[in-house]
Amino acid sequence: MNTPIINDFISDELKIFSVSEINRLVKKTLADTFDSLWIKGEVSNFTKASSGHWYFTLKDKTSQVRCTMFRGKNNFVNWEMNDGDLVEVHCDVGLYEARGEYQLNVNKIQKSGLGKLFEAYQLLKNKLEKEGLFDEINKKNIPKNVKTVGVITSESGAVIQDIISTMNRRNKYIKIIVYPTQVQGLASINNIISAIKTANIRNEVDVLIVSRGGGSIEDLWAFNDEKVVRSIAASNIATISAIGHETDFTLADFVADLRAPTPTAAAEMVSNELSILLEKISSIQIDISNLMQNKLYEIYQKLDQYEKRLLSPHEKIKTHIMLVHNFYKRIQFSMLRCLDSYQNKVESLEQSLILLDPNKILSRGYAIAFDEKNKSITNSDNTFVNDKIKIKLHHGLLHASVTDKINE
Repeated sequence: MNTPIINDFISDELKIFSVSEINRLVKKTLADTFDSLWIKGEVSNFTKASSGHWYFTLKDKTSQVRCTMFRGKNNFVNWEMNDGDLVEVHCDVGLYEARGEYQLNVNKIQKSGLGKLFEAYQLLKNKLEKEGLFDEINKKNIPKNVKTVGVITSESGAVIQDIISTMNRRNKYIKIIVYPTQVQGLASINNIISAIKTANIRNEVDVLIVSRGGGSIEDLWAFNDEKVVRSIAASNIATISAIGHETDFTLADFVADLRAPTPTAAAEMVSNELSILLEKISSIQIDISNLMQNKLYEIYQKLDQYEKRLLSPHEKIKTHIMLVHNFYKRIQFSMLRCLDSYQNKVESLEQSLILLDPNKILSRGYAIAFDEKNKSITNSDNTFVNDKIKIKLHHGLLHASVTDKINE
């Protein structure tokens, strides 16, 4: 907090200010006290200094105040200001120390009534922003290699000539289709919407440039219309806005897929310079040539390696004969092993057969009894007394009759 300076004319040390000091204090007090504000009034005594600064008086019915608008601030005023104009200024309250006169240092100036337009602009901007109409996720990518460009603008203005000349200079092979329309006034709203719809129905361009030259906020107002903004958002074709000067912003700029500061800049954005393309093609050709040469060298080297590995027909035959001979030996060895294995199996089976030979068993004193049907008898229950049986011995055959049987 600033400590107030008090001269009570009683203190031993009386503070006496110089004119410069008091003016400086007043200037600081004004700057600390007043924030930037909007003031409405009528312009009079308007003067453009050689330095580029503007000086004028702002007045109403009972009062007036001097105003200064420095060069750099007034560069952005795109309309001719004259005495008698009713304006609204955004300013800081200051003091011109050299004369001790308080003045308004103007930052922005607009024709009276534009405040309402700006308020309507801001309300609609907030509404559409909340809907997500300006979100980056909704924006389409601008194609990299554009072949056909559509331009929505006045066919008689300087804008279309700037776009055509810029694109022809950079790349004369890009086709330009103009959708002529009014870009100012009430009728321009429906004209712009109709042009966007026509371009989408025809579907003959890769990108759309919606453009017009600079002007006042009223001149550009069609591009702040809600229907125009929604029409741009609904376009299936990527759109670039190039409306007014670099400092001019319309709602169309926020909804477009890309904003260009000027129509010329928009033309440059969509037209790859032909010389750059030709340079790239030349570079690609060199790269392809080098790649093919390197591949040929690799193939030549592989052929040389394969040639070293190739054998003459005689050597091939000799190699195959050796392979056949080796296969023969391996087959012969394998067959001998199989034969030995089968021989051993045969001998083993032969021994088993010898052991199981009935004559061998009978030679040890055993006998085999048969009934009259020559069926071997293995159980006494299968015979009866007086049955005729045969008894096979090791040597010879006996005919006998059962006289008795014992069941054990």
